[in-house]
Amino acid sequence: MKRLVGMVMVLGLLLISCLGIFSFPQQAEAASPLVAEFRNSMDDKLATDFGKKIDLNNTNVRAFAQFPGLYPTLARMILSNAPFENIDDIFDMPDLTERQAEILRTNLDKFTISSPDSALVEGGDRFNNGIYR
Repeated sequence: MKRLVGMVMVLGLLLISCLGIFSFPQQAEAASPLVAEFRNSMDDKLATDFGKKIDLNNTNVRAFAQFPGLYPTLARMILSNAPFENIDDIFDMPDLTERQAEILRTNLDKFTISSPDSALVEGGDRFNNGIYR
C-alpha cells in the first residue's frame, strides 16, 4: 500500500511538472512608459552640493565628525532642529552658546541646504546609521 501511494505521488508530481512545459509564455513589459516617469531622488541630490558639503537637512550625524568641534553635540543640535530654510537659520537654534556659534561660523562654508529627502531623513538613520568605528 505504501508503495502504491508513493508511485501515485511520483506520477502526480511528474504530471504537474509537465504542465509547466505546455504553458504559454508571459509578455515582458520592461520598457513600459510608466518606468520612465520614476526618478531616483538621490540622482538629483548628487547633482548639487550634496556629498561635497554637509547638507544640514539631509546629512547623517557622522558626516560632522570630520570637522573639529561639530561632532557630537553640535551635530545632534543641528539634526534635532532641522529642517532649515537657509544656512543662517542654524544661528537661531535654542540653547546655542556663543562658543558653538563661533564654531559654526568657522565652518559655514562647509554647509549647504536642500529640501529634506524622505530617503535620507526618515527613521533614526540620521542619528544612528549603525556604522561604528
